[in-house]
Amino acid sequence: MNDLQKEKDEIVEIFGIHFESLFNISPLAARILGLLIIDGCKSGLTFESLVEKLSASKSSISTNLNLLLKMEKIFYFTIAGDRKKYFKAAPLSERLLNYKKMLESEKFVIDKMLLYREKTISCAEEKCNLENVKAYKNHIMEVEELLVKTIDKFKLIEINNNNNNNQ
Repeated sequence: MNDLQKEKDEIVEIFGIHFESLFNISPLAARILGLLIIDGCKSGLTFESLVEKLSASKSSISTNLNLLLKMEKIFYFTIAGDRKKYFKAAPLSERLLNYKKMLESEKFVIDKMLLYREKTISCAEEKCNLENVKAYKNHIMEVEELLVKTIDKFKLIEINNNNNNNQ
């Protein structure tokens, strides 16, 4: 095995460990996602190539691909005249939208907490809690603003990249 192949395998493994804990998915699903990020960004990877590269059974690959599709971490496309599906990792802008959704949910909970705490404040500890919640809401709003800017930048990069590939 050459040095680049070793490096690629190591990166896929690192991605796998990261995604396994981040998304609470199986080790195989996490490695499929890592492999699609590393190897599938040009033309995608077929089901058969995933079976071969990951040395896993067809049923295991199929089950985990379906999970990743449902989670919107990957997508597939077909080519006219070719019966195969080609899998790719979802664009980074789309993957980051999931974090934005989590922040929106977090803001909803924070707003409910603020309204409740403002109505029921009765001691120094609750006043401290209220101030902490307000500071946390400001933090969440700043993170969301930065995330939206980053998503917009990635979308522009992805659009430019798609335009360059279509020429």
